[in-house]
Amino acid sequence: MSAVSESPPSIWSAQYRFLLAGVVCLVTVVAFEAMAISTVMPVVEDDLGDLWLYGWVFSAFYLGTLIGVVAGGHSADRTRPVLPMMFGIGLFLVGLFVGGFAPTMAVLVFGRLLQGVGAGVVSAVSYVCVGRGFPAVLHPAVFAVMSTAWVVPSLVSPLMASLIADQAGWRWVFLGLIPLTLVVALVGGRAVATIDAPAQTELNKAETPIGRVVILALGSALLLGGLGMEMIWIGLIVALAGVLIALPAFTRLTPRGTLAARPRLPAAVLIRGVLTFSFFAADTFISLSLTSVRGESTVYAGVVLIFSTATWTAGSWLQAHYGRRMGGGYVVGLGGLAQAIGAVVLALSLWSVVPVWFWIVGSAIMGLGMGMAYTMLSVVTLDEAAIGSEGEASSALQMSDILGVALGAGLAGVLVSLGDRLGLEPWVALAAVFVMSALMGAAVLALSPRLSRPVAVPGVLN
Repeated sequence: MSAVSESPPSIWSAQYRFLLAGVVCLVTVVAFEAMAISTVMPVVEDDLGDLWLYGWVFSAFYLGTLIGVVAGGHSADRTRPVLPMMFGIGLFLVGLFVGGFAPTMAVLVFGRLLQGVGAGVVSAVSYVCVGRGFPAVLHPAVFAVMSTAWVVPSLVSPLMASLIADQAGWRWVFLGLIPLTLVVALVGGRAVATIDAPAQTELNKAETPIGRVVILALGSALLLGGLGMEMIWIGLIVALAGVLIALPAFTRLTPRGTLAARPRLPAAVLIRGVLTFSFFAADTFISLSLTSVRGESTVYAGVVLIFSTATWTAGSWLQAHYGRRMGGGYVVGLGGLAQAIGAVVLALSLWSVVPVWFWIVGSAIMGLGMGMAYTMLSVVTLDEAAIGSEGEASSALQMSDILGVALGAGLAGVLVSLGDRLGLEPWVALAAVFVMSALMGAAVLALSPRLSRPVAVPGVLN
């Protein structure tokens, strides 16, 4: 009598469906808020003024997220994840309330800081729930769903936010998210409550390193502030001071050997920052390139970015189907190669002789590479995290992620600003931005062998 092989587990089975829905809800509300606020900020600035604080509305969110991912990750390693999750959602709600009633731009910045801390805690807890609530074989599929839950709001929230701002005023973009967040707290909270606290070990007994987190945030604030200063050379000095302050804290909050790209977990944390640097340095300036160099409309620029978003989702699902068989290093290497190729295509597309639809091609290639590599790095991180220390590992990964986004966009902005000060044609500085992005994508490819550990696993997406 032949043996009947046991069918592989599925993320859609009754055992995991409820937790998956809870995690997706948590990710979706944070993604919706991030994209909606970006859309209505020009209207907010017209109302509140203080243009010099405009950038800090976004920087404060980044800094808050840095604090939140560390605090949330470390807390989830010592308690039931639902406790830090509810605290994070509470802060997020307070931030929305402050933002909705902000009388000045400075108060709005404070509200965004609170939102960032809350969002960071929720994000770290989501990773912990994946690590403890699903078997390792399902992690690629779960992260693909989470990636989709992040990407889909980026397609609909800008339009919805614009309509709300036009019909009811920009404050209701903040306030209108409060009831949605409460629903998410109910659904997500019940799901996350099914995850127990980890067993206490020497690895997770240490208290949350609040002092290091604050130093990292202060150094990062100097870094972001310096990169955004109009006086470029003074700004670079301030940014360098920020690096010197933040770097020791970063090394103590990440796995030993991260900056040296020690194989597996440390390398995954480092590569994540390099990857997001590459992608967001280019992505941030696609719209400006199309409108100022190629003379296209913002509508066309939006279409180009939508293709990038769509292929990011596609890359995440490709990773879910084939990543385990191919190995993490191979998948991340392909992602880095795609980033480099896509950035080169974008650089070439600055020239008028190149058809304008090449922007769609380059952006789509970058999005595909990002989806493959970004999600696989999450999988590698949870695979390598010690039992009971999933929060610490995921917070390190997300710290690197956030810093990569900020540095990529910030340094790209410095190049564009420097080109303007030197009287160069806009395409020169923008070409330098895309070349920098391509080099960072090549760096991901070069570092990717440090992740390799091929594992043959049957399909799990049935």
